Amino acid sequence: MKHRMIGTMVMLGVALSVAPAFAQDRVAELERKVDVLTEEIEKMRLGAVADTTAYAARLGFAPAASKVYAKGRGVSIGGYGEMLAERQDRERQDGTPSGGIERIDFLRAIVYVGHKFNDELLFNSELEWEHSGVRDEAEVSVDTGTGEGSAELTGEATLEFAYLDWSRRRSFGVRAGKLLTPVGLINEQHEPPVFNGARRSETERRIIPTTWSGNGVGVFGELENGLAYRAYVIEGLNAEHFDAANAIRGGRQAGSQSLLRHPAFVARLDWTSATGLLVGGSAFTGNAAQTGATFSPTVTLLEAHARYQRNGVDARGLFVRGTLNDASLLSDALGLIGSDRLGESFFGGYVEVAYDVAQQISAGARYGLAPYLRYEVNDTQEDVPGPGLEDPAQRHRILTAGLAFRPDPNVVVKLDREQRRDDARTGTSQWNAAVGYLF
Repeated sequence: MKHRMIGTMVMLGVALSVAPAFAQDRVAELERKVDVLTEEIEKMRLGAVADTTAYAARLGFAPAASKVYAKGRGVSIGGYGEMLAERQDRERQDGTPSGGIERIDFLRAIVYVGHKFNDELLFNSELEWEHSGVRDEAEVSVDTGTGEGSAELTGEATLEFAYLDWSRRRSFGVRAGKLLTPVGLINEQHEPPVFNGARRSETERRIIPTTWSGNGVGVFGELENGLAYRAYVIEGLNAEHFDAANAIRGGRQAGSQSLLRHPAFVARLDWTSATGLLVGGSAFTGNAAQTGATFSPTVTLLEAHARYQRNGVDARGLFVRGTLNDASLLSDALGLIGSDRLGESFFGGYVEVAYDVAQQISAGARYGLAPYLRYEVNDTQEDVPGPGLEDPAQRHRILTAGLAFRPDPNVVVKLDREQRRDDARTGTSQWNAAVGYLF
């Protein structure tokens, strides 16, 4: 009897020790099934054009960038690319010659490399070549007054992001590395078949400086009620490279020997409904004085966005407003005068809609054909303090109308017209054509 009792206790101990591991495996298996169901729902939402090659976006990342999350174990490979042709009008808005150009550029070629170590830990990265890579050439400009100069390379090879994710459950995870800043609709989802327009929204290039990434660490998660969040501490901006035309864009340090005197904080919250509606917002704040300034040029961005995708309809809207503390002192420190002085506030916003008419043309069509329309307004000098002057050429109004053809869910051909206006009447409109893909 004594031996039986001992045996029973041993078996009970083994069962109790195995139970947590078994439960953990069951949870991991359930999460994998949820991922599969998520992808199936994405295909249903896209309609007849979606097939087995359609990928689903996960945890804020675009479809191709999300491939590693659907992987069981081991290495995943993905990517995207886009080629852009532009033809500017011969005349500006005021009728004067524009000096318009025609050019074609293989804008980006991207390779994603990921590795899933186990159900809790993975690595993901984006390697980017811009403008067909870097050649041993550069455009050099020299200031004749100071003798100072700069050189702009023909292309760029960069590490767009590279991070580790550790997550035992969908509701909470830790992310560390070079991270995409979770602001706006395009910065995390910048693959060409995902967004409308041959070119990215100007608001999400000038006001939100897409693509924007930096070294940092933070948390993320998806909750059962449709809420998803991301919150990071990342490297701050460098105010020495701000300018009137592009606001904070030049201050991105891009994770390359970045100065860390003042880190920044960014957070985002989204809610997604079962009907295809996403509503959310984000906030970024950080002191951009990285090299010993006695004042505090703190940048704050507040952004709200919404997107609705269902039955061929794709409607989006975004508004962002930024402020720059001590803009006047920073302009003095940078030697900026007149209309080149920095704005202490800047803003941008757009609304756009696209509708896939392929099913109306041919029932059961496996291709997509979507006309789209976008209207946006942005201004990098909403308010210029001190002796500065607001440059009316920095207040832009852009109407973009175009057509996107998708022979496959992951391949797109776009043609559109940008009607560009500004308050100085110097806007130059243009035609754009683009080819994009993801895999």
